[in-house]
Amino acid sequence: MRSVEDRQARTARVFVQRFSATRQGARLARLLAGHQLYMWGIPYGSRLGQAVELVVAELAANAVLLGRVPGRGFELRLVRDEGARTVRVEVSDTHPGRPERGAAPVDADGGRGLVLVESVTSRWGVAARSAPGKAVWAEIDWP
Repeated sequence: MRSVEDRQARTARVFVQRFSATRQGARLARLLAGHQLYMWGIPYGSRLGQAVELVVAELAANAVLLGRVPGRGFELRLVRDEGARTVRVEVSDTHPGRPERGAAPVDADGGRGLVLVESVTSRWGVAARSAPGKAVWAEIDWP
């Protein structure tokens, strides 16, 4: 018989939703991410909740503004891995371009998104997909 720790080490909760590649779709992704975290027991306004919502907002905005392909949306995937004590955020779009930190100049209108993501996450990166495009992911560890 497995111990509670052994079962918990293998527990992951997953939320997946597709959104339209619009500003409204990006806003809805952030709001639903906050709600999903709450359903998983992570309080609204907690440090972890705020960090995840910020990451979702930035990655979704990038998918809408920089990764948009006409007629195609983007996908948000949240994974709460209780064994590793992380929350993983993935935003996938169908644009082939890969984001790089510091690739866009920082000005009054933008260029800070990935810098913000890097400041509140434990690690982030870009992964290939089986479908066209890429998935930008970030993981946040919690104590």
